[in-house]
Amino acid sequence: MTIVPRAVSRSGALRHEALFYRGDDDYVTGVRTFVEAGLAAAEPVLVVVPEPRHEALRKAVEAIGVPHEAVDGDEPEVRYVDMAGAGRNPGWIIPGILHAFVAEHPTTRVRIVAEPIWPGRAAVAYPRCVQQEALVNLALGDEPVSILCPYDAIGLDADVIADAASTHPVLIRAGVRQGSAGYGSPETVVDAFNQPLPEPPLTPSTLLFDRAGMAGMRALVAALAGEAGLAPDRVADLRLATNEIATNAVVHGGEPAVLRVWAEPTGMVCEVIGTSVLTNRLAGLLPASPTSEQGRGLLLVNHLCDLVHVHTTEESTTVRLHMDW
Repeated sequence: MTIVPRAVSRSGALRHEALFYRGDDDYVTGVRTFVEAGLAAAEPVLVVVPEPRHEALRKAVEAIGVPHEAVDGDEPEVRYVDMAGAGRNPGWIIPGILHAFVAEHPTTRVRIVAEPIWPGRAAVAYPRCVQQEALVNLALGDEPVSILCPYDAIGLDADVIADAASTHPVLIRAGVRQGSAGYGSPETVVDAFNQPLPEPPLTPSTLLFDRAGMAGMRALVAALAGEAGLAPDRVADLRLATNEIATNAVVHGGEPAVLRVWAEPTGMVCEVIGTSVLTNRLAGLLPASPTSEQGRGLLLVNHLCDLVHVHTTEESTTVRLHMDW
């Protein structure tokens, strides 16, 4: 089967649905139905789910005669990506996975299976996952893309399922599609999860810095991360990411800003607190314009880090960066 590009309308084209599955068979059937419909419409398909799910889904898709590997140099019609790796930072799902796949196919509608939340996903990432699910409706609202998000209705808590209903306009249960009575505005959902971040488990190293102290700030991050055992390339990434956030804090807010650094069992954490207030909910989630000198900092941070928390108040913005060991 060959995908034939076709012109599509780019206005109000997003379809964002949650699949509430109960067991493996329900999961495979729901995803296969979605994929098969896309292929029948000549739509490129991306499946971004935890890697243990790939084998069963490949077999189900192969049963309808669709290859998952490239044939004679052609692009495979169904591409598989491990969400646990590519989407380990929820802040990278929209720009680095969803929007990137849409941009690869500018002349045709595309179809994506994206499972950002599953049993075993680290709880610390959950608030950001919900925010990203809500922001999909803003960031891709005008794009020609259908997105199906599977949720384990047995293995996930009831409040997780309720949150999924609040971020997806359409829900699917046992093959039945219906509008979500719990769907809320993306802005409302994002703001509901804009909660103060928990205090570090140990007393962090703290530095008050201004523009003149940026070099010292970078040196402290690198020294503490290196001493704690972070790999050299990860130290460089954390130093760069922290510098981007710190620069924004001292340029756009009142000086000085505050840096806090500490180690956790999972990795290093750097936190920058500044007096500027980040009001753009989509900051760092959309590709930067080629002609603009702004909009790249937080996007780069989301690419480099394993988790990024942002908490805003009326007087300050706190950005917490996690870099795994």
